[in-house]
Amino acid sequence: MSIYLYNTLTRHKEEFKPADAKNVRMYVCGPTVYDRPHLGNARSVVVYDVLYRLLRHVYGENHVNYVRNITDVDDKINAAAKANGEPISALTKRVEGWFHDDIAALNCLPPTNEPHATAHIAEMIAIIEKLIAGGHAYESAGHVLFRVESYKDYGRLSGRKLEELIAGSRVEVESYKENPGDFVLWKPSDAGDDPSSVFPSPWGAGRPGWHIECSAMSCKYLGDDFDIHGGGADLMFPHHENEIAQSRCSAPHSHFAKTWVHNGFLTVNGEKMSKSLGNFTTVKNVLDQGIRGEVIRFALLSSHYRSPLDWNEKLIHDAKKTLDGWYRVIKRYYDILNNQSFDNSELDNSEFRAALYDDLNLPLAISSMHIIATSANKIIDNQVAATSLFKLGKFLGLFSLTPDEWFKGNHVIYADTVNFIVNAPEFTAEVSVTNPKIDELVAERLEAKKSKNWARADEIRKMLSSQGIILEDRPDGTTDWRRE
Repeated sequence: MSIYLYNTLTRHKEEFKPADAKNVRMYVCGPTVYDRPHLGNARSVVVYDVLYRLLRHVYGENHVNYVRNITDVDDKINAAAKANGEPISALTKRVEGWFHDDIAALNCLPPTNEPHATAHIAEMIAIIEKLIAGGHAYESAGHVLFRVESYKDYGRLSGRKLEELIAGSRVEVESYKENPGDFVLWKPSDAGDDPSSVFPSPWGAGRPGWHIECSAMSCKYLGDDFDIHGGGADLMFPHHENEIAQSRCSAPHSHFAKTWVHNGFLTVNGEKMSKSLGNFTTVKNVLDQGIRGEVIRFALLSSHYRSPLDWNEKLIHDAKKTLDGWYRVIKRYYDILNNQSFDNSELDNSEFRAALYDDLNLPLAISSMHIIATSANKIIDNQVAATSLFKLGKFLGLFSLTPDEWFKGNHVIYADTVNFIVNAPEFTAEVSVTNPKIDELVAERLEAKKSKNWARADEIRKMLSSQGIILEDRPDGTTDWRRE
């Protein structure tokens, strides 16, 4: 079975055929580290994490080279550092740390390589020199600019003509440009710039343009030609369009990236989530609300990656409800499942596998998992279905916790369950909903039932239920509990 991916460059779903099955190469645009990543950024990371997992499954873990860059030199970074009154290095180090913390909470695998733009200035300068020598770039007023009219296929990725692209976007129109669509490869430093953002070059001290950074880093780690380039749909123009133009013109015999994959926007009330619109929510904001990273991950995977996904309370509620049900399935067999060794190649469900191979059809893949979970629930002893669900969930980056951690985690899932009043004669003070306190009340309820004190047993059940604690009485007379 072959993987098929929708190629933005050709507007067709195509069979994926890597140039070298022993060295499958994928580049994805990483964060510009000036502020915390928002959920729209996180969606991109999660989508390409699943694609990375699928490529590793098909070609082997040691045969996939996944590069995701860190943009640590940029005008936005300079502006944020100045606004904060701090050195650029302090800002970028802190924000990069936030990024890594956030995506780790979402159970994302680290890429094979994570290069920093500031460590690849020499490679950027080398590409710019080739472009100037080939007539594709020129110096003007301390800048070096790419001459867009020198590349005949400019606009092919976004599907519009150059004139339309310029008219429909916020292109900087400066007097030093030959054409309003020409874009910056190198820019002069400004007075008062942090020295760490200023680099020497043949054209004077300054810093690279954003687009040249990704061309330099992708070519350094993957070569002039590689298999997949990914990123959000908002990067298609001008960033990816410019990457193609400068990369192909600096290496005329290359095709640069063969397959271009773009994930859809995350929206809020139908509007794209973005920092410029002020309608964004960060991963940290959501985690701080007590929502687990695994719930966020599952919610971000619940729609086809190329489609818009609207972020709302129902999306989170449905994601948590589904994962609660699945964790209940694997809980019955967890000791057995956790002691088994699962190979990355073990995708034992043909419907799940076919869905992922068909342009990462995650909604269909998740639907097959619902069917498996339903099957497991219909038969009291269905270890086969539970094992399959566990394998597939692990493949998608789920089931990172034990069922007890999931249902009885020492942290409180929702803010309104931090404290509650125990309405019983012997309890008059406010007490925390801690696991030991819950265990104590469950034990008291069992004793009350043994002594046929049904009123007290029911009182404790209602008390815990009002705080989101669900009791599950077993046939053997014991009681287990979980958080709602």
